[in-house]
Amino acid sequence: MSGKFSGQVAVVTGGSTGIGFAMAHALIAEGAKRVYITARSAGALEAAVARLGDKAVAVLSDVTRQADLDKLKAMIEAQHDQVDAVFANAGICEKNPVGETSESTYYNVFDINVKGVFFSVQTLLPLMKDGASIVLTASICSSNGMEGLSLYNASKAAVRSFARTWANELKGRKIRANVVSPGFTRTPIQDNGLKMSAHEIAALRQHVEQMTPLGYMAEPEEIATSALFLASADAKYVNGVELMVDGGLSQI
Repeated sequence: MSGKFSGQVAVVTGGSTGIGFAMAHALIAEGAKRVYITARSAGALEAAVARLGDKAVAVLSDVTRQADLDKLKAMIEAQHDQVDAVFANAGICEKNPVGETSESTYYNVFDINVKGVFFSVQTLLPLMKDGASIVLTASICSSNGMEGLSLYNASKAAVRSFARTWANELKGRKIRANVVSPGFTRTPIQDNGLKMSAHEIAALRQHVEQMTPLGYMAEPEEIATSALFLASADAKYVNGVELMVDGGLSQI
């Protein structure tokens, strides 16, 4: 590893599994001094920290609750840390066929995917160094109309919009805001959020292999490396962009 994040402090929301865990793991491998990871499950956090080591700090936190975000901020302040990078990654994906969607489903998706991203960044902003980086996790669904996922699609479009505005709004502090938009990636969302069976996941994988130029479904680590690029000094003149990490699917 190159040590591109040597001595830096980062926060990864939704960092106990999937893409968030891969981000935290890569940050530590690249020399990060401390990586705060959040999740709603104490068990998942404990398991993640056991794998990540002592540079990871577990914070039991729900991004939809301002009190939990304030607790996260207080923990960082107690360590006298300033933040170099915020990865607002926590999110969910649930099916919601139009005509069959409840109001509670609407609020759940938008509270986590939109409200959670906005207030995570807003709460941590005072702790961020001038010249720091914000990386938001959206999806290629931010610009397509994937059937049965209208709430998820719209929520990720909102996330993409945040980066455009924040790139402009935070220019006085030279804080960059960018978006990583994964394509089909094998994460626990397929099991826990979309409630897919092993057979359905295998069928999806085969479908992705056929329609994606690179011919396979991504692993979380492949998304994480792109997110770290956006947060690194290698991307110091990259601001407000959406980086599609989907094996070329959105380009054809």
